[in-house]
Amino acid sequence: MKFSVLLPTRNRLDLLKYAIESVRRQDYDNWEIIVSDNYSNEDVLGYVQSLNEFRIKYFRTDSFIPVTDNWNNALYKSSGDFVIMLGDDDCLLQGYFTTVFEMIEKYGMPDFIYSNALLYAYPGVMPGYPDGFLQPYSYAPFFVGANEPFWLAHEDAIELVKNAMNFKMVYTYNMQHSVLSRKFIDSLENKGLFFQSPYPDFYATNVIMMVAKKILICPQHLVTVGISPKSFGFYYSNAREEQGVAFLNNLPDAESAKKLSHIVLPGLQDKTSWLFAMELLRINYGKDYGISVNYRRYRYLQIIHVYFKYYKDLHRNALDVNKSLLLVKELRSQLSLLEKIIYPSVLWIAAKGMSLVPGSIRNYSIRQIMYFLNKTPSLDTTINEKKYCNILEVFKDVNPKKKH
Repeated sequence: MKFSVLLPTRNRLDLLKYAIESVRRQDYDNWEIIVSDNYSNEDVLGYVQSLNEFRIKYFRTDSFIPVTDNWNNALYKSSGDFVIMLGDDDCLLQGYFTTVFEMIEKYGMPDFIYSNALLYAYPGVMPGYPDGFLQPYSYAPFFVGANEPFWLAHEDAIELVKNAMNFKMVYTYNMQHSVLSRKFIDSLENKGLFFQSPYPDFYATNVIMMVAKKILICPQHLVTVGISPKSFGFYYSNAREEQGVAFLNNLPDAESAKKLSHIVLPGLQDKTSWLFAMELLRINYGKDYGISVNYRRYRYLQIIHVYFKYYKDLHRNALDVNKSLLLVKELRSQLSLLEKIIYPSVLWIAAKGMSLVPGSIRNYSIRQIMYFLNKTPSLDTTINEKKYCNILEVFKDVNPKKKH
């Protein structure tokens, strides 16, 4: 059984080396790595050639293409029976292929395996965590109380997707969680390329959850998802979304943007990219599975974000206040009459109430409100207090058989 590890990359050779090493140091030999270099300025080819490893295959794009296109480029260059998407700042954990192979042998040929994972933040990347952290990345409800692999009921998988269509993230969409059968991937080709939308993982993970008939859940941590100084997670966590979008080079295509122009609102680009992913899910599979996008909730979340940001920035400097005020004005110009009447009034009252409480309590309350509205579970960053300089140190130190 052959495994293909997809490794799209761009100008992150220092991180790519760790990801590749986490594959080379596995105790299973039948694998290939597809390095899809998205027009890097660094000598990625020279590094790959220096490894003198026939199982590592290098491809380079002719220009800087969107991340979704690069993911598809890597996928369609691969040839394994099972496919793993690995970011160039991520790593497999020890015994990955052996564990997956044993599960496939024991449970039969799944359409895909969704495994547990760890989340590693490099030092200085996440606000409030100068030493970084390592923690479980496993808030999915199906992991609760699970100790052994099991088959996920199809109706439960559909509910997960319906939550995604309602902009409620009850499980993580990172492709690193999934090991995909080549036959299953090929079965979806009538709907176009496997990866679609500005958020290819949001689209693809929910497609496979919805369409797959044999979904094997593995509660064991098999991979580590990295947040590095050169990642979208870094830009997003540090309120630098515009730089993150430029980093991904992944704005929606003109046709999709035009069709949703009456829905899209200013606010978080994260939510808008999520919207475009769900819209393609609806177009491709809505009739077959009875799913629809909750446009109203999307707009509601954007409105909440813009107004809360404005009220929060009132306690900061004049430049931040002016930027937030301009965003509010842009937002209001695109609201319906009913939205203009309801939301600003309610949020103004809420903001006035917040202004009466001390700053620390006010900030905590805002975080709790945003958590409730977004329905994205908080992660426990106190689990592992060890300090790791890079993700390869995580690979060397972590025993996947142990609970983290």
